[in-house]
Amino acid sequence: MRLILITGKGGVGKTTMAAASAALTAGQGQKVLLVSTDRAHSLADALDTPLGSEPVEIDAGLSALQVDTQASFQQSWAVLRRYLVDLLGSGGVDAMAAEELTVLPGAEEILALLAVRDQAASGRWDVVIVDCAPTAETLRLLALPRALSWYMERILPTHRRMVRGLGPLLGGVTLPGDGVTEAVTQLHAELLGVQALLDDHGTSVRLVLTAEAVVLAEARRTATSLVLFGHRLDSVIVNRLIPGGGDAWREAWAAAQAAQLTEVEASFPGLPVRRAAYLAAEPVGLPALAAIGADLYRNGDPLAPPPPSVALDVRRTPDQDGERFELFLPLPHAEREAVQLARSGDELVLTVGGYRRLLALPGVLRRCRVTGSDLAGGRLRVVFRPDPDLWPTS
Repeated sequence: MRLILITGKGGVGKTTMAAASAALTAGQGQKVLLVSTDRAHSLADALDTPLGSEPVEIDAGLSALQVDTQASFQQSWAVLRRYLVDLLGSGGVDAMAAEELTVLPGAEEILALLAVRDQAASGRWDVVIVDCAPTAETLRLLALPRALSWYMERILPTHRRMVRGLGPLLGGVTLPGDGVTEAVTQLHAELLGVQALLDDHGTSVRLVLTAEAVVLAEARRTATSLVLFGHRLDSVIVNRLIPGGGDAWREAWAAAQAAQLTEVEASFPGLPVRRAAYLAAEPVGLPALAAIGADLYRNGDPLAPPPPSVALDVRRTPDQDGERFELFLPLPHAEREAVQLARSGDELVLTVGGYRRLLALPGVLRRCRVTGSDLAGGRLRVVFRPDPDLWPTS
């Protein structure tokens, strides 16, 4: 099963490009589900068809839905939220205020991902294409399962021990029952399932942008963050290209966009860069979207397999100061001042432009100290040397 996540800066036309990609793919004989996780929910407007939280057939082979996170929240978080409301109430918090305080941060993003996972696992579709929220929200969406799983794997065992130990001492304070613990455990399992789907070799991200310097700068930062979290970028779509000719205004825009196109191709070497023209009329409805898709992919396959994922590269290198290890990680477009490194036990804490990832170190590096790092040519290098206290001596 192929999963394609389409995102871009707000206003670049990602919904149109997602719908056009889905229309073409369905026309090629695939069973396609087009999903919107964007709270703006403009997908129904683009298709000119009402959508709900269950798949609606748009045409032969093509269905679409808009994720209703509010309804899913009421169903999926009922047990956990009821416990939190009771806990706050026992502390003297007004019932209405307690309801407001239990709107869990990130819940909507989690539920959107769970809805995509459920559809992907249903076996009904050959391809699921997701019209994601703008890039900043999408990056949070993609980072959330890994981050929450990390916390749960560490906090849940400690939490259970504390409840057993403190239960007799807490008197009237509401303690979590088995239902609450089961709800949190189930959420953890579901997050692992979502992460497995995002890490699957058939999952990739498609980036939409316009040929403008500000938009391209954000697209580069997005590409850096995607690589940081191990996601595969399969292609770039440059939308709303203005044809030259006719008058000075159009000629000026066409020339400026041509210059930016050169920058786009240089910024994403090895990836297909597809182009979509600025149309004379707003593309609404399936026929208009299918025509865009046919033009967009006329020289390529909309389901071309994504490039292989980039794993950590560890090399062992002897030098005059003894043995050392070097860890390499691609970080395209990253600037040195935006990269921060820290060591926390057996993990490397890597922060790039406000996004943080915890990288589990290979066994050999856990017995080493970090002695240096540099960033050159879009690649981060971290130098490790054996820790004498942990490294066996002959």
